[in-house]
Amino acid sequence: MDKDYTIIDLSAISEEDAAKDVYNNQLCFKLNHTMPHTPEYDALVQELFGEFGEGSTIMPMINVVRGREVKIGRNCAILNNVLFMAAGGVTIGDGARIAANAQLITNNHDEHKRWLLTCAPIEIKRNAWVGAGATILPGITIGENAIVAASAVVTKNVPDNAVVAGVPAKIIKYID
Repeated sequence: MDKDYTIIDLSAISEEDAAKDVYNNQLCFKLNHTMPHTPEYDALVQELFGEFGEGSTIMPMINVVRGREVKIGRNCAILNNVLFMAAGGVTIGDGARIAANAQLITNNHDEHKRWLLTCAPIEIKRNAWVGAGATILPGITIGENAIVAASAVVTKNVPDNAVVAGVPAKIIKYID
């Protein structure tokens, strides 16, 4: 984890930012109650996320906090029940795959001042695959073509072409 953390003071959030958060929640709810693979669904996806690349798909149910901070590349697949806690920003590279029940968590509360969010971006690079139920913590980069095994908890950056598994995740092999 080599990214700098930013701090968001929830006790001093502006009315404009609070309204954006409410609207984000409403968009997420509406998306989760709209038939997938329809023009209405696709329009909601485009509105919810900061960027959503051509040929990418996302399946409900999803939970997205600060969706405008999420950038999804082309030809990505994001399956059901993925959680995006994206105050710190999430970037998903072209061709990446995120399996069901994965959690991308870019923020946490300060251990002493709970109204402060400590945030650091997550980057999932091109053609990476995050397995079912995996958790990616703040400030983590998943390298190109890397695989995160199901239920792994990623606390350190994952190199290109590495396969990681476990809690905390450790490299178990490399892909040719």
